[in-house]
Amino acid sequence: MAARKPRLYFSFRSPYSWLAVERLTRALGRPHEVLEFIPYWDPDARTEAALTARGGAFHYVQMSKPKHLYLLQDAKRLARRLDVPMRWPIDVDPWWELPHLGFLAAREHGAGEAFYREVIAARWQRGEDVCTPEVLTGVAERAGVDPAVILGAVDDEAVRAAGVDCLMRAYEEDIFGIPYLRLGPHRFWGVDRVDDFLAAYAGTGTPVPVPEPVPAGVGYDTDTGGGCG
Repeated sequence: MAARKPRLYFSFRSPYSWLAVERLTRALGRPHEVLEFIPYWDPDARTEAALTARGGAFHYVQMSKPKHLYLLQDAKRLARRLDVPMRWPIDVDPWWELPHLGFLAAREHGAGEAFYREVIAARWQRGEDVCTPEVLTGVAERAGVDPAVILGAVDDEAVRAAGVDCLMRAYEEDIFGIPYLRLGPHRFWGVDRVDDFLAAYAGTGTPVPVPEPVPAGVGYDTDTGGGCG
């Protein structure tokens, strides 16, 4: 039986998820070929009802306002360390199903990796609202996938079911924050655990070299750290 791929639970909402994938890309080249990318997001009422019906729940706890303000500074600091441009997006009543189900639809059409890159560029480099049809239309076109496929994902029962499967897996694997890496029984939560994951993935007891190690800079408190959902 083939070994199970390492899993990365990611979110387009989280700057830590973006920065973790940036570091994984520098170390692994094309992490989408090495890891199973599993989207994780705040479900809307329809997705949450389907998740509950299957006996699941959403583990993530919303962060406090002071922690959110800290995250603004911390994410910019980490982006500077990696020498990547960053513009903080302003989310206005975001509907996270649009980009995350869009990713699943794009992947079914062989464009998952390209769609991921274009969403990241739109959100974190240009500060665009990736939960709007206008932005996602441009994202889809640049990723080489029909915008109708992406925008229609929220009304596609098969894609909706695949999205519930992702959140159910997260529930069963006790995923409570983003980014979260799983390698067999081993768990690595947060951008500060990327080195540990790479060391485990390489099968060595020493960290795999990656450019400019990035400290987490996140305290341990009653809501999630090292990531955001």
